[in-house]
Amino acid sequence: MTALRAVAFAVAACLAAIGAAHAQDATSLKKSMPGQWELSTTERSKTCVVTMKGDTAGQGYKLELEPACKTALPFTKSIVAWSVRGLDIVRFQDATGEAVIDFTEVEAGIFEGLRQGEGVYILQDLAAARSMAKSMDQMIGDWAMVRGNGQPVCGLTLTNTETSPDNFQVFLKPKCDAAIAQFNPAQWRLERGQIILMSKSGDVWQFEADDNAQWRRVPDTADPLIMLRQ
Repeated sequence: MTALRAVAFAVAACLAAIGAAHAQDATSLKKSMPGQWELSTTERSKTCVVTMKGDTAGQGYKLELEPACKTALPFTKSIVAWSVRGLDIVRFQDATGEAVIDFTEVEAGIFEGLRQGEGVYILQDLAAARSMAKSMDQMIGDWAMVRGNGQPVCGLTLTNTETSPDNFQVFLKPKCDAAIAQFNPAQWRLERGQIILMSKSGDVWQFEADDNAQWRRVPDTADPLIMLRQ
């Protein structure tokens, strides 16, 4: 019986430790959320500013939406407060405490929430969101595509001519490598720190910035494709 008690005590202690860790995680999340955030569609064609506060409000915490939110994102009309549910869910809720949309963190400072029948929405730090928009302006212009050995294989121009919400025209220059010419990107956008190139047929190439200020196609390969600003 002594051994059984020891095992039971160990299990109880373990569960208590897990519970404490979860509570700590939830507490940290509550402390980190107050501030200004951008709520948007995934492609940022519709955005609004949300100010989350640490003051209690009914069954949650105070939240303010800029006036434009109700027009840009109609579902926000019923949001009156925010709260943390479980370990890692940030909830925007109505006056009764019911969820209007639940968010979970998918990257540091970036949360995703799904509304059935509407799609996915993004919640991210306002300063970071505006910095990304500014970064996109810096992407406009001429680029070269090279292989890992530095051999040029194509030239292209990223423009600010909008083809659809948050997607912009891209033009290939003459004499591109056959594989790139076949891909023939028609649109581009900057999404979550990646340059996204899209062909007319719907194929997508993704490029991420590396430590050398180059943009490498991902996933990486033995013969990488790299974009360099000209």
